[in-house]
Amino acid sequence: MKLISWNVNGIRACENKGLSDWIKKTKYDVYCFQEIKALEEQFPETVMDLKFHKAIFPAVKKGYSGVATFSKKEPIKTTMGLGIEEFDNEGRCIISEFDDFILFNCYFPNGQRDHGRVPYKLRFSDAVLERALKLKKKTKKEIVICGDYNTAHEEIDLANPKTNKNSTGFLPVEREWMTKFLDAGFVDTFRSKTPAKSGHYTWWTYRNNCRAKNVGWRIDYFCVTKDLKFKTAKILPDVMGSDHCPIYLSI
Repeated sequence: MKLISWNVNGIRACENKGLSDWIKKTKYDVYCFQEIKALEEQFPETVMDLKFHKAIFPAVKKGYSGVATFSKKEPIKTTMGLGIEEFDNEGRCIISEFDDFILFNCYFPNGQRDHGRVPYKLRFSDAVLERALKLKKKTKKEIVICGDYNTAHEEIDLANPKTNKNSTGFLPVEREWMTKFLDAGFVDTFRSKTPAKSGHYTWWTYRNNCRAKNVGWRIDYFCVTKDLKFKTAKILPDVMGSDHCPIYLSI
């Protein structure tokens, strides 16, 4: 199976930049989108006409957050959210169970410049980890957790680590959670295939021509349980349409 994860920063805006044409061209098996910023009825017809099983989980607040999972094969079971109101109101997680694995499509919260949402972000992160470990124990299936984690784990994962020590997304407490998460039995697929190489990012601010200069952050991940066998994990920086680029995993 070939999987894509992409924070589209607005499904309607991304479609205006060629999203559905790119999907038709690439023909991957699963597309996980984050920050869709739209209700299902607001999705462009060109996107809804794509021949996929669609699971769309918008936020209660219009034009904010939300995730969507498009898959060629219909999952055995689809669960919208974690069953926790403070997270599900923001449409942050879809869980899709397939024959051999369970896929979490997650949009982890941004801690905000004043760090005011960092505790919320950490609560959500812990809830995702807890649910994933419980499902693995119950079903004996491997777990894939993809999406915008909104955290760069190590200094190698952003262009300017020294000047971002106090920026959300690179705070010690956020990085410590990522370490805890991986220590709980998960593998950062891209880093396992591309160790010790800098310059690989998935998000660039629109300011100061940062994408062209490749001054970015790697904050989007496919993380999997250790026994899941995967072939390829890569970043697709040449795909435009958002301030993030897609990431790819084949299993």
